[in-house]
Amino acid sequence: MDSAGRRTAYLVGGRRIEAGSPEFAEAIARAHAAHQRPRCLCLVDGVEMYVARLAGSDGGYIVKRMPDTGSHHAPDCASYEPPPEVSGLGQVLGSAITEDPATGETTLKLDFAMSKVTGRSSVPTSGGESDSVASSGSKLSLRSLLHYLWDQAELTRWHPGFTGKRTWVTVRKHLLQAAENKIARGDSLRARLYIPEAFTVEQRDAIYARRVAQWSQAIAVPGKPQQLMLLIAEVKEIVPARYGFKAVVKHVPDQAFALDEQTYRRLGRRFGPELGLWGAADDIHMVMIATFSVAASGIPTIVELSLMPVTRQWLPVEDGFHKQLVERLVGDGRSFVKGLRYNLGTGSALASATLTDCENPAPLLFVIPAGVEDDGRYRQVCEPSIPVWLWHPASEAMPPLPRVACPRTVGAAGAHAGPREMPRNALLAHK
Repeated sequence: MDSAGRRTAYLVGGRRIEAGSPEFAEAIARAHAAHQRPRCLCLVDGVEMYVARLAGSDGGYIVKRMPDTGSHHAPDCASYEPPPEVSGLGQVLGSAITEDPATGETTLKLDFAMSKVTGRSSVPTSGGESDSVASSGSKLSLRSLLHYLWDQAELTRWHPGFTGKRTWVTVRKHLLQAAENKIARGDSLRARLYIPEAFTVEQRDAIYARRVAQWSQAIAVPGKPQQLMLLIAEVKEIVPARYGFKAVVKHVPDQAFALDEQTYRRLGRRFGPELGLWGAADDIHMVMIATFSVAASGIPTIVELSLMPVTRQWLPVEDGFHKQLVERLVGDGRSFVKGLRYNLGTGSALASATLTDCENPAPLLFVIPAGVEDDGRYRQVCEPSIPVWLWHPASEAMPPLPRVACPRTVGAAGAHAGPREMPRNALLAHK
C-alpha cells in the first residue's frame, strides 16, 4: 500500500488481486507452479511480470518486473524505471547485470576482487578510487554496485509521504532486501554484505556478537586466499590514527576500519568534489562502499572503497547543483526517481531526476554541466515524445518545473520508498 492508501493490483490467473490482500500470497504461489505471468495493472492493458521463489527456507514468492520493462509501466507505478538510455543502468543491464526470470536470481559481474592472497599489496585498482571514472558496461565497479543496490532498494524514489520516515534503520533494511537473490563471483552477495545495525547501548553485546559471527568468514587462514567482506555504511570521519589511518563509520562506535597510507592520500584527489560537498553542507550524509579484510586479531582493513554523498532524505547527489534540484523537488512536494550514473562518466547525458507525478510519459530533468553550450544531445538522448527539462545553472536560475498531473490521472500503483511492508511470503520486489 502506498502513502495515498492505494494498493498495487495484478491480473493473476485471470483474476484481479491486490498486493498484500489475504489471497495474494496463495495466488502468486499458484501462478509460480503453473508458470503463469501476472500482469501489473498500472496501465489499462497491463504489463507482464513474473513470479520467483525467495531464497531461504521460508518458501515465499515475489512478483518481479520483467527485465528491460521498467519504462513500460505508468510513471507512478512502483515498478516504473526511467528509460535505460537516460540512466547508467542501461549500460550495465544485460552485461554486468543478468536477470533470470526462471530462477529469480540476478548474476552480477564485478570489476573488483572479493578475495586476496594474504601478504600481497592491497592497493586499490579499478574498483577503488578510480571506479567512478570507469566507462565499461561489462562489469560493475564499486560505485556502480552501490548505485545498483540503491536503485533496487528503491531509495532513489521519493514521494511527499516519505517525509520523516527514512532513517538508517529503513535504509539498511531495504538494502539488505535488495541484496537477496543476487549472485556475485559464484557466491551470495547478501552473505558477504555487512551494513551496520543502528547502535543502541542496550543491544550492544548482541550487536557485537552478530558482527563477529558475520566477519568470521573474512578472517585470514594461512595458505588460502582471504575472503573479503563488502561494507556499506555512513562515514563519520576518515582521519590519521595513532598508527596509520582509519575510517570511522556511524553505528560502529567500538571499531574503526584501518586504511593504508596510499589509499588515504588518494582520497582527496579521487573524491575531491564529493568530499568538498560533504564538508560544505551539514545536511549531507556520506555513504561509503568498501571491500575489507579481517585480521586474525579481529581488526578490519579496507581494501578498496568508493564514496557517494546523499541528502538528508538519503537521495544521492553529485554536486551542489544536483543538491539544489533535489531540495527544490522535495520542498515542492514532488514525486520523482533520482538518476544514478553507475559506470558512466561525468560527460555522459544522465537524467538527474524523472518526475513520476506528471502525465505519461514522465518528464526527464537534466542539469547541464558548466562549459556545455550545445545541449542538443540531452534532448536527443531519449524518444522525442518524452518531455525534457533543462537547467544551465552556470548561466540561469532554475526554470519552473513541469506541472503535477491532475490527481484523477494518477495510476493505481503509486510510488514507494522501498520494498513494500507486507509479510515475507508476500514481499513485492521490483527489478
